[in-house]
Amino acid sequence: MALNASTNLPYSAHVVAELFSSREFVEHVSTKAGGTLTDFTVSGPVGAAFTATIERAIPTDRLPDLVRKFAGGTLSVTQREAWSAPDADGGRTIDIAVSVAGAPVDVKAVQRLVALGGSTVVEVTGEVTSGIPFLGGKIAAAAEPFLGKALNLQADQAQAWLDRRP
Repeated sequence: MALNASTNLPYSAHVVAELFSSREFVEHVSTKAGGTLTDFTVSGPVGAAFTATIERAIPTDRLPDLVRKFAGGTLSVTQREAWSAPDADGGRTIDIAVSVAGAPVDVKAVQRLVALGGSTVVEVTGEVTSGIPFLGGKIAAAAEPFLGKALNLQADQAQAWLDRRP
Protein backbone atom coordinates (compact mmCIF):
# COMPACT_ATOMS: atom_id res chain seq x y z
CA MET A 1 0.00 0.00 0.00
CA ALA A 2 1.23 3.46 -0.88
CA LEU A 3 1.68 5.97 1.91
CA ASN A 4 1.49 9.70 1.16
CA ALA A 5 1.06 12.64 3.51
CA SER A 6 1.96 16.30 3.43
CA THR A 7 1.56 19.25 5.75
CA ASN A 8 2.95 22.74 6.18
CA LEU A 9 4.44 24.06 9.42
CA PRO A 10 5.05 27.80 9.81
CA TYR A 11 8.55 27.23 11.21
CA SER A 12 11.98 26.90 9.63
CA ALA A 13 13.26 23.49 8.54
CA HIS A 14 16.01 23.82 11.15
CA VAL A 15 13.45 24.26 13.94
CA VAL A 16 11.32 21.36 12.66
CA ALA A 17 14.38 19.07 12.38
CA GLU A 18 15.46 19.92 15.93
CA LEU A 19 11.95 19.15 17.18
CA PHE A 20 11.54 15.87 15.27
CA SER A 21 14.87 14.67 16.67
CA SER A 22 14.08 15.65 20.27
CA ARG A 23 13.49 12.79 22.72
CA GLU A 24 10.99 14.91 24.66
CA PHE A 25 8.88 15.56 21.55
CA VAL A 26 9.07 11.95 20.29
CA GLU A 27 7.99 10.73 23.71
CA HIS A 28 5.11 13.23 23.74
CA VAL A 29 3.86 12.05 20.32
CA SER A 30 4.21 8.40 21.35
CA THR A 31 2.06 9.04 24.42
CA LYS A 32 -0.54 10.98 22.39
CA ALA A 33 -0.77 7.96 20.06
CA GLY A 34 -1.49 5.72 23.04
CA GLY A 35 1.95 4.12 23.08
CA THR A 36 5.08 4.22 25.18
CA LEU A 37 8.54 5.29 24.08
CA THR A 38 10.86 2.47 25.19
CA ASP A 39 14.14 3.64 23.64
CA PHE A 40 15.44 6.64 21.73
CA THR A 41 18.94 7.05 20.34
CA VAL A 42 20.45 9.76 18.15
CA SER A 43 23.87 9.05 16.64
CA GLY A 44 25.72 12.07 15.35
CA PRO A 45 25.16 15.81 15.58
CA VAL A 46 21.65 16.96 14.65
CA GLY A 47 23.14 19.85 12.66
CA ALA A 48 24.71 17.37 10.20
CA ALA A 49 23.80 13.94 8.83
CA PHE A 50 22.75 11.64 11.69
CA THR A 51 20.70 8.57 12.51
CA ALA A 52 17.92 8.06 15.03
CA THR A 53 16.41 4.86 16.37
CA ILE A 54 13.02 5.04 18.04
CA GLU A 55 11.42 2.08 19.80
CA ARG A 56 7.83 2.14 20.96
CA ALA A 57 5.37 -0.24 22.58
CA ILE A 58 1.94 0.25 21.07
CA PRO A 59 -1.26 -1.45 22.29
CA THR A 60 -3.21 -3.24 19.57
CA ASP A 61 -6.68 -2.60 20.99
CA ARG A 62 -7.52 -0.06 18.23
CA LEU A 63 -6.10 -2.11 15.36
CA PRO A 64 -8.14 -4.38 13.09
CA ASP A 65 -8.69 -7.98 14.26
CA LEU A 66 -6.59 -9.25 11.36
CA VAL A 67 -3.53 -7.44 12.72
CA ARG A 68 -4.23 -8.40 16.36
CA LYS A 69 -4.21 -12.10 15.39
CA PHE A 70 -0.53 -11.78 14.54
CA ALA A 71 0.50 -9.24 17.15
CA GLY A 72 -1.25 -10.01 20.42
CA GLY A 73 -1.89 -7.19 22.91
CA THR A 74 1.14 -4.99 22.24
CA LEU A 75 3.33 -4.23 19.25
CA SER A 76 7.01 -3.48 19.56
CA VAL A 77 7.73 -0.97 16.80
CA THR A 78 11.25 0.04 15.78
CA GLN A 79 11.72 3.10 13.58
CA ARG A 80 15.14 3.75 12.07
CA GLU A 81 15.78 7.15 10.53
CA ALA A 82 18.77 8.20 8.42
CA TRP A 83 18.79 12.00 8.22
CA SER A 84 20.68 13.83 5.49
CA ALA A 85 22.77 16.87 6.29
CA PRO A 86 20.78 20.08 5.80
CA ASP A 87 20.81 21.54 2.31
CA ALA A 88 21.49 25.24 1.67
CA ASP A 89 17.92 26.17 2.75
CA GLY A 90 17.96 23.86 5.79
CA GLY A 91 15.80 21.20 4.13
CA ARG A 92 16.39 17.53 4.95
CA THR A 93 15.66 14.09 3.59
CA ILE A 94 14.98 11.32 6.09
CA ASP A 95 14.99 7.67 5.02
CA ILE A 96 12.68 5.79 7.38
CA ALA A 97 12.37 2.05 7.96
CA VAL A 98 9.76 0.76 10.40
CA SER A 99 9.61 -2.84 11.55
CA VAL A 100 7.06 -4.41 13.85
CA ALA A 101 8.20 -7.34 16.02
CA GLY A 102 5.77 -10.22 15.82
CA ALA A 103 3.74 -8.70 13.00
CA PRO A 104 4.38 -9.16 9.30
CA VAL A 105 4.38 -5.46 8.42
CA ASP A 106 7.26 -3.33 7.17
CA VAL A 107 7.34 0.32 6.18
CA LYS A 108 9.89 2.03 3.96
CA ALA A 109 9.37 5.76 3.61
CA VAL A 110 11.08 9.00 2.78
CA GLN A 111 10.22 12.12 4.74
CA ARG A 112 11.28 15.46 3.33
CA LEU A 113 11.52 18.74 5.17
CA VAL A 114 11.26 21.29 2.37
CA ALA A 115 12.18 24.83 3.39
CA LEU A 116 9.93 27.56 1.99
CA GLY A 117 11.15 30.82 3.43
CA GLY A 118 10.25 30.73 7.11
CA SER A 119 8.00 27.67 6.82
CA THR A 120 8.53 23.97 6.14
CA VAL A 121 6.56 21.52 4.04
CA VAL A 122 6.73 18.05 5.59
CA GLU A 123 6.18 15.38 2.94
CA VAL A 124 6.13 11.63 3.46
CA THR A 125 5.97 9.00 0.74
CA GLY A 126 6.44 5.33 1.26
CA GLU A 127 5.20 1.81 1.04
CA VAL A 128 3.61 -0.52 3.59
CA THR A 129 4.24 -4.20 2.87
CA SER A 130 3.54 -7.55 4.44
CA GLY A 131 5.21 -10.84 3.59
CA ILE A 132 2.33 -13.17 4.44
CA PRO A 133 1.16 -15.06 1.34
CA PHE A 134 -2.44 -14.31 0.37
CA LEU A 135 -3.09 -12.14 3.45
CA GLY A 136 -0.17 -9.70 3.03
CA GLY A 137 -2.15 -7.20 0.97
CA LYS A 138 -5.00 -7.16 3.48
CA ILE A 139 -2.63 -6.72 6.40
CA ALA A 140 -0.79 -3.87 4.67
CA ALA A 141 -4.11 -2.25 3.72
CA ALA A 142 -5.27 -2.49 7.35
CA ALA A 143 -2.03 -0.96 8.67
CA GLU A 144 -1.82 1.95 6.18
CA PRO A 145 -4.60 4.16 7.65
CA PHE A 146 -3.07 3.90 11.13
CA LEU A 147 0.35 4.90 9.82
CA GLY A 148 -1.19 7.85 7.98
CA LYS A 149 -2.88 8.94 11.21
CA ALA A 150 0.44 8.68 13.05
CA LEU A 151 2.09 10.98 10.52
CA ASN A 152 -0.74 13.50 10.81
CA LEU A 153 -0.52 13.31 14.61
CA GLN A 154 3.20 14.14 14.45
CA ALA A 155 2.50 17.23 12.33
CA ASP A 156 -0.42 18.39 14.49
CA GLN A 157 1.59 17.96 17.67
CA ALA A 158 4.59 19.73 16.13
CA GLN A 159 2.43 22.75 15.34
CA ALA A 160 0.96 22.84 18.86
CA TRP A 161 4.35 22.22 20.52
CA LEU A 162 6.11 24.96 18.59
CA ASP A 163 3.23 27.44 19.07
CA ARG A 164 3.56 27.02 22.88
CA ARG A 165 7.28 27.67 23.10
CA PRO A 166 8.47 31.06 24.34
